[in-house]
Order: sequence, then structure tokens, then C-alpha cells
Amino acid sequence: MKKVNQIDYIVNGEGTGDMTRRRGEIPLLLAMTCRAMTDAFHDRLAAEGREPLRPAHGYTFRLLVDHDDVTAVELAEHLGVTKQAASKIVSELEGWGYVERRPHATDGRARVLALTDRGHAYVRHADEMWADIEDRWGEAIGSERLDRIYEDLRTYVDEVAGGRAVLRPIW
Repeated sequence: MKKVNQIDYIVNGEGTGDMTRRRGEIPLLLAMTCRAMTDAFHDRLAAEGREPLRPAHGYTFRLLVDHDDVTAVELAEHLGVTKQAASKIVSELEGWGYVERRPHATDGRARVLALTDRGHAYVRHADEMWADIEDRWGEAIGSERLDRIYEDLRTYVDEVAGGRAVLRPIW
């Protein structure tokens, strides 16, 4: 099979056993790692019989966990979607009992979004599941190496990305 690009080498196991880093490969490996961890997370949700949550729901949870005054327009801007798409996400989460709409503090026509108690409990549960998935990585490579990866990723986000690294979808 003819190799097209670096992804072919990574996905098809070309050079298995050769741990020599190729320039430009780290972003691909990070994306694949994130995908594998996300798939493990969603497999656990499915095994628990949870609602069919998608990544956009997760980004909504993460925004609302620290803010209880976000409008649908602000959520749409954060997610990089239309107001209609954001409203659909909110309607789903509201229907499952995770989000509620409340009156806006200063605009009588507007509504703000907030996590319900069930929504906050879900975030705590999700955090535990993510920690378990992260622990699995630590079992594979050792907790000291995982600590070093954490430090290196924090350094990149804090110093190299210059504050532009925000937890949001990259559609």
C-alpha cells in the first residue's frame, strides 16, 4: 500500500517498535489520543444507559459549570454554531433534565442557561470517568511519565499558546 502522509504511518503501524519521533507527528498523536479517550468515555456512557450525549453537549456542560448566566446566543458563539443549533443542544439537555432556562437578571426578554442539580451531578460523574480514563493511560506508561506529560501540556497551553487555548470545539 502506498503511503500518502504521516497519518498512514501512524494508523497502519508503519515502523512499529521504532519510537523515533517524526516532526509534525505529535499533533496527530494528540488528536488520536483524544479520540481514543473520548471513545472510551462514550462507551462507558452507553454501558451505563445514559442519554446519547455528543461532544457539543460536553462543551456546553463545561461552559455552564462555571457560568449560570450564559444566553443561547453566547453559547452559540462559544460553540461556533448557529443560534438554532445551540437552541437544539439546549433543548436536548433541558429535556434530559441537565439544563434549565432562567430569567435574565437585566433583560426581561432574555433567558439565561444554567445547569440543574442533575447537570452538576453529571459533571462530577463525568469528571470521575475522565479521571479513570486518564488513570488507564498512567497504568500504560507510569504515573511519573503521565505527570510529566501533564506538565508539558500545561506549559504549552500557558506559555506557548499565549492564552488562545480555549476549551471549545474546533469543528
